[in-house]
Amino acid sequence: MAQTTDQYIQQNRQRFLDELKDFIRIPSISTLPENKPDVDRAAAFVADSLKKAGLENVEIIPTPKHPLVYADWLHAPGKPTVLCYGHYDVQPPDPIELWHTPPFEPTERDGNLYARGSADDKGQMYMHIKAVEALFAVHGKLPINVKFLVEGEEEVGGESVAKYVAGNKAKLKADVALVSDTALYADGIPTLCTGLRGLVYTEIEANGPKRDLHSGLYGGAAPNPIFALIELISKMKDAAGKIQIPGMYDDVAEPAPAEKQSWASLPFDEKEFLAKEVGSTQLTGEADRTVLERVWSRPTLEVHGIAGGFTAAGAKTVIPAKATAKVSIRLVPNQDPDKIIAAYKKFVKDNTPAGITTEVRMLSAGPAVVVNPDHPAIATASKVFADILGRPTVFIRSGGSVPIVGDFANHLGIPTVMMGWGLPDDGLHSPNEKYKISNFYNGIMTVARFFEQYGHAD
Repeated sequence: MAQTTDQYIQQNRQRFLDELKDFIRIPSISTLPENKPDVDRAAAFVADSLKKAGLENVEIIPTPKHPLVYADWLHAPGKPTVLCYGHYDVQPPDPIELWHTPPFEPTERDGNLYARGSADDKGQMYMHIKAVEALFAVHGKLPINVKFLVEGEEEVGGESVAKYVAGNKAKLKADVALVSDTALYADGIPTLCTGLRGLVYTEIEANGPKRDLHSGLYGGAAPNPIFALIELISKMKDAAGKIQIPGMYDDVAEPAPAEKQSWASLPFDEKEFLAKEVGSTQLTGEADRTVLERVWSRPTLEVHGIAGGFTAAGAKTVIPAKATAKVSIRLVPNQDPDKIIAAYKKFVKDNTPAGITTEVRMLSAGPAVVVNPDHPAIATASKVFADILGRPTVFIRSGGSVPIVGDFANHLGIPTVMMGWGLPDDGLHSPNEKYKISNFYNGIMTVARFFEQYGHAD
């Protein structure tokens, strides 16, 4: 009997995992300038892996920041073309002291691989490459045409890949894109994500005195930029979780009744979500909305950090000259990022406290995306997913943002199959990030089968 791709994957499990560990050991932190050599090394690792898998025309494409990696194989005439996307950059591991094992030394524990980038997105992106290798090894060719575009700036906004996609429409032309950078709804439940929230990420700088001042001599008269930011940001959202920026809800598209009904049928336990995923004493947000509505289909505003003044051990009575805050807004379908940005900037200007000047810097912006679940590639992916895990595939949205999905829709006119194998408790961007090892192998098999079946679909 001829060997199947599933058999090839099973026979090479340990090698695949060892290769992934080598990939993860590269600390490709895109936001830190000192890690630029590591980011370049990770790009080279991806390019080398693509060549070894059997891809052609492999390029490391320089950009003003971090390189892109491209490859293709286009020898299946009459068959569809899939554009595979992933990213090789990772978030910083801080705070280091909360990791149980070193963040860049992948460690197997309880069936999981613990390391920064294991699930987001090295482990998931590498599934695509290994699926291609398996198909070449078993069949000597691919059942479809494929193109790969892998970036190193996803964690810092993806500016270079966005420009590349906009400027290379013919080169990247495809029927559908494949992204594995999302999660299963729950362990063992095959899940396709059909909607993502957009993101507007900003930095507000507040300036007060011309220099740091002694709070005893000047407190009560001199404006304090840190307190000004607290006052300003506190006005942006009320205690019930409703954003107070005028116009924020004007264009919000409500989920269709059938979609909301589908969400209501999912095995969601609010108490378990609170205890196992959030880990606080209480959930917050709009009380008249379900938790899934709040995280999937409602705009939100969050503060990610405030910096300024004295934060070291001990005491220093200072009124700082400057303070900054990182603030983001998650967008939902029909919201225009430019319109939201304009309203946000006006709100900051109108509510800046006396004696303070503020500047809003835009770090990234992208719209929300909804994918048509009736597309043939989505139907094929749904079937394959269900076959692998032995139960029907569910369709969900994600509260997160994958900006490239919007770029593919806007510039290439193609939908994206968001077929991720992460889990809700994988700890993305947090200490002790993990990736379930069996999901890594199942993901490789799923991608390989998806390519096979999509190539033979009528």
